[in-house]
Amino acid sequence: MRLDIDRIEAAATTIHKVFRHTPQYICESLSRALGCRVVLKVETMNPARCFKGRGTEMVLARLQLQGDKKSVVCASAGNLGQALAYGGRLRNFDVTVTASVAANAFKVEKMRLLGANVVLVEGEIEAALQAASDHAEETGAFLVEDSKNLDTCEGAATIGLELSELPQALDAVLVSLGAGAMATGIGYALKCRRPNVEIITVQPRNAPAMTLSFKAKRIVDAGAPNTIADGVAGRYVIPEILDDLLVVADDALLVSEDSIKEGMRLLYFHSGLVVEPAAALGVAAILENPQRFAGKTVATVLCGGNVEPKAFEAWIGKS
Repeated sequence: MRLDIDRIEAAATTIHKVFRHTPQYICESLSRALGCRVVLKVETMNPARCFKGRGTEMVLARLQLQGDKKSVVCASAGNLGQALAYGGRLRNFDVTVTASVAANAFKVEKMRLLGANVVLVEGEIEAALQAASDHAEETGAFLVEDSKNLDTCEGAATIGLELSELPQALDAVLVSLGAGAMATGIGYALKCRRPNVEIITVQPRNAPAMTLSFKAKRIVDAGAPNTIADGVAGRYVIPEILDDLLVVADDALLVSEDSIKEGMRLLYFHSGLVVEPAAALGVAAILENPQRFAGKTVATVLCGGNVEPKAFEAWIGKS
């Protein structure tokens, strides 16, 4: 296990306050609709509209303390880039983000508005990752690798610390699974603070690489992802993250695209929150496993709200 609870507790005081102590509450209307007590942990109400500012804050704070780097680069489909751009502006770092030409245009524009130099490259996220690595080697910029960089995991883990402070007992926490920083971080923090809580990761059935690898206890190549949940649509598994996930996760579920859309619709209807597809995975899991969660108290982390308005309207429909 790479994570450390003492470092996570220190992170909770290092991360800029704009990203910490996000709302967490039982949504009574949604609970009635789903047949269980649903605790929403809302990570969309900050300048980056996602949880990733917690991790980028830790990366930048460490670099600032070392004092030998003034520029950073990352590859991003949008959320990591936005969080890094915002934090870089706060802490006087130059930020470059490489992104696929196929990346969500709405998120790309948000990265630019927050001050990032965005470089679009041909190909998918893997091409963007290579471009970021090349940029770091050529310029000396620090390469921020989501999940692989331990700071991003321990920053995300502070969400778990906050969930552990809820007054009510939790039976399970549903965490969206992409590269794995959020799932491993939250899972580890909760296992330290509330060891009896079940940690369940959720991933799109059309982007199942981490879930299949977790089940097989080895890296599985699931092929190219094909999901609306671009925030969790990675294809390749980071070995260190898989090792950590095997320690902290109790189960891993896959959900359909239709369930993701219905989860987004229910969250909007019952809580008034606009979330991106990756943030609706927990609700989608409850929809597909009603008996498993019936009558339980279940927390789900709404990890991002960066969604293009027209796409959101099309996905939730008029039902």
